[in-house]
Amino acid sequence: MGGDPLFADGLDLAVVLIVLFKVVVTFAFLMVAVMFMVWFERKLISDMQNRIGPNRAGPWGLLQTLADGIKLFFKEDSKPDRADMTVFKLAPYLSLVPAFLIFAIVPVGGVFTDGAPGTIELFGHTTYFQLADPPVGILLALAMSSIAIYGVMLAGWSSGSKYPLLGAVRASAQMVSYEAALGLSVATVVLLAGSLSTHEIVAGQHNFRWNLWAAGFVPFVIFLIAATAELNRPPFDLVEAEQELVGGFHTEYSSIRFALFFLAEFMNTITMSAIIVTLFFGGPNGPLLFGPDWIWPVLWFFTKLFVFLFVFVWFRATLPRFRYDQLMDLGWKLLIPLALGWLLLLGAFRVGRDEGWNLGVVLGAAVLVLLAAASLLSGAITAARQRRTESETEAFS
Repeated sequence: MGGDPLFADGLDLAVVLIVLFKVVVTFAFLMVAVMFMVWFERKLISDMQNRIGPNRAGPWGLLQTLADGIKLFFKEDSKPDRADMTVFKLAPYLSLVPAFLIFAIVPVGGVFTDGAPGTIELFGHTTYFQLADPPVGILLALAMSSIAIYGVMLAGWSSGSKYPLLGAVRASAQMVSYEAALGLSVATVVLLAGSLSTHEIVAGQHNFRWNLWAAGFVPFVIFLIAATAELNRPPFDLVEAEQELVGGFHTEYSSIRFALFFLAEFMNTITMSAIIVTLFFGGPNGPLLFGPDWIWPVLWFFTKLFVFLFVFVWFRATLPRFRYDQLMDLGWKLLIPLALGWLLLLGAFRVGRDEGWNLGVVLGAAVLVLLAAASLLSGAITAARQRRTESETEAFS
């Protein structure tokens, strides 16, 4: 929990109780946020498709998610005969818990303007407006997103059926493929911030010095696309396997365990939106208008978060699903080379600035290198495509 001033004087009962209070508040917020997100997505898509959407349970259908959760909780829990029951029961939690742990490092509030430390007073103690601030916060987020892959893979493997296994392999390949591009785009932010702490990353973006334009906009686009694929959300929702008339890796799940996978998906959507806001849009940074100062950072954070939740739903309502080969081509042949090239370009600029080089010469050389690399990559892809076409022609002739 690194730089949090709450631990400056060591641990005592008050500090432990404050940490437990922050854990409970964070967990409760995520649970309520997931309920809202499910309702929001169904209602917004229905508006976009000229339908009504949930409107029976509660005002404007707000309690529909609660009704669905109660129904799933009391449904019969099927247990496949050939399943490895220990792993079968554990897999949903391996998908759910990482989403909560990632959100724990997100700064939700705190005043960062003009070098302010971004702290708040809580029960007479000074602390950050986030659950934890480890010195390697971003690495923790990447590690937790990788652990979520195990939940998907083990769910398919432990079901004892070939169809969930095939869906799990496909979903795992998708998530691993986009993990590289995701990590490279995060590396550009770390290069600019000079720190792995999410609190320090947010502190460096006060007064609208957002990493969105400091990094050149490209890493944000790469992160947004890769995060969408990591979340298995449209247009990258190939894990649903609707073309095979099964549900993918969770085909054999029912009742509350089935609900946990979708709870994890929606919680991951909220968490990843919060990470995007933290890395590229200054987190809770924003103008302080009137009233208590602590209110406005929280308001700005949730406003930005809401915008990206809307964007993810917008993607789902408008974009057609990719084919699997298109999905892999986009990840390996475009996003990873682009993210790596952009990271090297920003690194060259940083080195050139520190060494006093002519930045115009650095830019020209970097552009030439990137163009040459793009040409070589395009040529290799074209040659591979031609060889594949020739081999297919020979096979059918």
